[in-house]
Amino acid sequence: MWLRLRQIALVASDIEEVVGDLTAVLGIEVAFVDPGVKVFGLENRLLPIGNQLLEVVAPIQEGTTGGRYLERRGGDGGYMIITQTDDHAPRRARVEALGVRIAHSFEDGGLRNMQLHPKDTGGSFFEIDMVTIPGGEAPDGPWPPAGRDWASHRRTEVVSAIAAAELQCDDPLDVARRWGAIAELPVEAGGAGASIRLENATLRFVPITDGRPEGLGGIDVTVVDRDRALAAAEERGLAVSGDRLDIAGMRVKLV
Repeated sequence: MWLRLRQIALVASDIEEVVGDLTAVLGIEVAFVDPGVKVFGLENRLLPIGNQLLEVVAPIQEGTTGGRYLERRGGDGGYMIITQTDDHAPRRARVEALGVRIAHSFEDGGLRNMQLHPKDTGGSFFEIDMVTIPGGEAPDGPWPPAGRDWASHRRTEVVSAIAAAELQCDDPLDVARRWGAIAELPVEAGGAGASIRLENATLRFVPITDGRPEGLGGIDVTVVDRDRALAAAEERGLAVSGDRLDIAGMRVKLV
């Protein structure tokens, strides 16, 4: 029973500005706009990185969960870690046995969804989904949240994968242990933080150093053309420090 990192969601106040930064710096493009998120008072854009996706969401009305998250964290930033599994029922049974609340779940359009309550997981929203249509278990297989044609929009000239996600926490080891218990994966403690290895990426749990509240603080991306990414970031006026860029309140590390 495996667990893959399939999608990272960011929340932003100005979706077009953030999408402009992502496309210019990472060389990726928008594959899909999901009209279904309007029910949550949001708009979104989905951009593939290899066989994973970045999603940018932004509130379009008052009183949304996304809007409250922007306020709580003091601006744009990471929002959700979305994973894919090959067997959903035992994952849900595990969550229920641990007493972790399910914030939202549904089954529709070839996707079985389970979004966990961040107050129980710590760190950020943690979502575990399963694709139920043919070919869904393949790494390059269908991913219903991104529409039917997302794969044709993959651009890997600059970056080719999301290699890691970094959650900043008041107590990194405690949060890592909660996520490890849910994922049924070992926690590797080291230094001031901890990590969990998924099938295709690593989740890192680190102390808070930027003065912002607990949340999804960064990602690592596998870089193909480092010089192009760094030059584009500087041209866009983004903060650059070595191999790290700041986009949408996120630390984006080129690895």
